[in-house]
Amino acid sequence: MSAFDAVEGLLAEHADLEQKLALPETHADARLARTLNRRYAELGAIIGAWREWQQYGEDAGAARELAADDPSFADEVTALLEGQEAAAERLRRLLVPRDPTDDKDAILEVKSGEGGEESALFAGDLLRMYTRYAERRGWKTEVIDATESDLGGYKSVTVAVKGGSSEPGQAPFGLLKFEGGVHRVQRVPVTESQGRIHTSAAGVLVLPEAEQVDVEINDNDLRIDVFRSSGPGGQSVNTTDSAVRITHLPTGIVVSCQNEKSQLQNKEQAMRILRARLLAAAQEEADAAAGEARRSQVRTVDRSERIRTYNFPENRISDHRTGYKAYNLDAVLDGDLQPVLDSVAELDMATRLAALES
Repeated sequence: MSAFDAVEGLLAEHADLEQKLALPETHADARLARTLNRRYAELGAIIGAWREWQQYGEDAGAARELAADDPSFADEVTALLEGQEAAAERLRRLLVPRDPTDDKDAILEVKSGEGGEESALFAGDLLRMYTRYAERRGWKTEVIDATESDLGGYKSVTVAVKGGSSEPGQAPFGLLKFEGGVHRVQRVPVTESQGRIHTSAAGVLVLPEAEQVDVEINDNDLRIDVFRSSGPGGQSVNTTDSAVRITHLPTGIVVSCQNEKSQLQNKEQAMRILRARLLAAAQEEADAAAGEARRSQVRTVDRSERIRTYNFPENRISDHRTGYKAYNLDAVLDGDLQPVLDSVAELDMATRLAALES
């Protein structure tokens, strides 16, 4: 267990953070206070697990001495050692280097794909699934931009997901980041008169919401165009050029927003999405530079990868990365998504632990 010796070095940092968080001037800077609070909570969880592991070891040692004189204490030794091993496993997981963006809010994009109108309707089902899941966790959701289809689905929809927990690993991006990829649906479309099952798909992209200080954007690197917003079927929604398209020239990233009534509001929303995309790109670049050992084997934002199938006739949901399968699709689409997310997070954790131990 010598690998846990490193925790002792974190005690001083934890104590230093505690002193800083007690100072009024720390809380005058909201961003600094939030950053310090997150690190303090992260270290607190590690130190708590470490102390629990230590206590189990000390209690097991005392029980072992007593068992030398009274064999009835032998069972207590076994129970304490089992508790120590469970604490050690929790500690190992907490010590795995985490994605620095895990504690951020998320921007989630859902786009219809193969399947036309049926795909757009499925994109709407996915949006509802994520918003219901957010409600269960006490998160807030805000539609930033949306292009609806003729039958009430979405050709494209972008939603911000904001959480309130400072507990490590419980923020929206940390929990939703593995949703990125192609989601496939198998069902009888509402447009199908013969009752035949069709397969269509929608793409999901999950980005960490970036604050202005996270990403530096030079105004000279932006090309901003305005145009008239449109609704289902392409008809004009209003008579003014209020929709905004922003092109980030160095990267070629293009974002557009048309939901708000003014150019200024649409520009602000488009900048939120642009900052999130630039932060995600910078994080991917940093992960690649860090080498394979630092990279998760679970893909996070690759829209080309088919990650999950939603089979309506069988009420079945299947995750192709983990082999997870359950026959409660109706409940999952109503927001009962946690077991599915847990299966992917567990695979990612196992991969990271294996990389640390290799």
